Parts: sequence; structure tokens; C-alpha cells
Amino acid sequence: MAEVSLRQISKSYDGHRLAVRNLDLVCRQGEMLALLGPSGCGKSSTLKMVAGIEPVTSGEILFDGIDVTHRDSAGRNVAMVFEDYSLYPHLSAFENIAFPLRVRSVCAAEVSRKVHEVVNLLNLQSLMGVPVRSLSGGAQQRVSIGRALVRDPALVMFDEPLSHLDADQKAVLRTEIRRLQLTAGLTSVLVTHDQTEAMAMADRIAVMNDGELQQVGLPQELYEHPANRFVAGFIGESPMNFLDATVDSGTGAVFLNDAAAVHAPIWVVREPGCPGNSQLVLGIRPEDIRIRASQGEDALTLMARIIDRESCGDRMIFLAAVGSCRINIEMPTPAPLRVGDHVCCYLPVDRLHAFEVESGRSRALRSLPC
Repeated sequence: MAEVSLRQISKSYDGHRLAVRNLDLVCRQGEMLALLGPSGCGKSSTLKMVAGIEPVTSGEILFDGIDVTHRDSAGRNVAMVFEDYSLYPHLSAFENIAFPLRVRSVCAAEVSRKVHEVVNLLNLQSLMGVPVRSLSGGAQQRVSIGRALVRDPALVMFDEPLSHLDADQKAVLRTEIRRLQLTAGLTSVLVTHDQTEAMAMADRIAVMNDGELQQVGLPQELYEHPANRFVAGFIGESPMNFLDATVDSGTGAVFLNDAAAVHAPIWVVREPGCPGNSQLVLGIRPEDIRIRASQGEDALTLMARIIDRESCGDRMIFLAAVGSCRINIEMPTPAPLRVGDHVCCYLPVDRLHAFEVESGRSRALRSLPC
């Protein structure tokens, strides 16, 4: 398995607009790196360039320090696992996995040995003689993964591998792929728009938007310390709440703009150089909002009215009006709130995020002593 390095990679399909712009990224040997972002963010173009399916417009791609930028897919020894399985329906699971070896004229004994290694790794023993058209979607995808692994690739690329599966199959295969990746030490790239999938499967996540890398890091790092507003809003099953605020020109104190609905302590931007009278956006995740204050805790206090509620099994999500704003509040069930209730919401200082309006860049906050 190889370490894959992208150096200032750019891609344009029409000679003008860049689908990927100056991307610097490393997939370390033996790790799974997720490329995560919305449709059109450049993640699929990146995958195709790494796989050798699409040429780069500029930049370099290195496998273990060797420049493979101008090699085709065969010259890079990259295996692909697609969302639609791409299997031969009339062949058995065994023959589908063996196919890449047979087209390379590998001897029958070696084919049998390598296929059985992969079969044992994926726990597919009972399905070997079964035509793949009669298998479930999850089983077909496992066969597709086996076919990718059987030829000992330098890199395995998963292109939306769970998109066609139902919720139960997704949960099972997420765990299976993760187990396989750790057991076999696969260097792999996962391309997905599903942040739950990326958080569950990847060692690190590279978040992309509009052709640019926004942030790369551990799943929990992206969740707790987003580099900008886009990452903050994209990572997290319940989206982060955002509230408009103003930075006082004299003191650096930060106040929410909807002052009639807010009882606020004084806040200040830690970083020097924040311009006076500037606008700021405060963010907090729904699960970090509390309706009971903790003794001695610094917290921003909001008065809110519950206007809707949604049951999610072990938790409830409430939509609340704060002046002219709307925020989500997440609580474990059973939750005491009802539609129409007026509640006092506490936003702990250590769970608040702040973002510049123009750039979206994250800024740090702290409370001033009274």
C-alpha cells in the first residue's frame, strides 16, 4: 500500500472554471481518507485524477514519492469500488472476484489462493457459488470490494460505496469496510457527500467546497473545532445554529444583534486585530444548548419560544424562535418542552463558535470577568 500525495492539483474541464483549485493533500499509508462535500465540490474530480481516469490540469500526484501524474490507471495500480457495484450478473461471486486475475492470465492455482484469501477476509465463504444477481445489495458490494482487493492494489478508492443501500445495510457495511480497512491496512480514499458515513469510516476527513479544501483533520476535530462556517454547518447530523452579532468598536465585546431577545454577558474576540463595529456570526450546536443553567458556568442567555418539535427516538429536536431568528435545540427523551412553551436557553461559552461574516473564518471567544 502506498502513501498518496497531491501537490497543488487543479482541474479545469473547459479551460476557464476550475473544478479543483490548488489542492494539497496527503493520504497516509494504511489510512482511510474521506473526501467529503456537497455535489459539485470537486471530490469526484479529485478521485478521478488520483485514479488516473482524468488528467490533471496542473500539479503533481505522487505514490510513495514517485511521480505518477502522467501514468494511466493500470500504471498506478489503483482499485475502484463504485456505488453501482459494476459486477457481471451472470457470474458467481467467486468468478467476479477472480475476474481481474483471469484477465491478467494468472495461473489457476494462484487465482484460487488469492480469491480464497479475500473471501476469508470478507466472510463470503457461503456465497462463492451464488450468481451475484441473486445477492442483496450489501452482499454485492462486498463482492465488489473483494474484486478490488484481489490484485493487491497500491490504493483502493471507494466512490459513494453505500449510496444504493438501505439504512440497515449501510450500517452493517460501514462497520465491515472499517474492519477490513484496519485488518488489511488498506490505503484508501472514500468519496462521499454523507457526513455520517465519513465520520464513521474515515481516519481523517478532507472537507471540500467549490473546488477548494476547507479543512482536513480527525472527525472529532472537525466537529469540535471547525476552521470556518462552511465546515461548522456541514459537519454534524443536526446543523449548527448561527446567530448574527456585532463586535463593539471600543471594547471588542460581542453582542447578538437581536438584543430584545438576549441577556448577554460581555464577550471579546481573543485574536488581535478584529476591526471595530464589525459583524460576526456566533454558532452553537443544538445538543450544546441547555434549558437549565449550571452553577457558576459562563453562558449566553436567550429567551425562546418553542414552535415545533421532532421525535428522533432517543432524542427530541425542538425548533425555537429567538426574536426574528430560528434555532434548533436537541434534548434526550423524555423532554419536558411542548410547542408554545417559553424557555430560557443557556449557551455555554466553551461551546460557542464565532465566524467572520465575509471570509467565514473561525475566531475565538472568551468571557470577560465581571
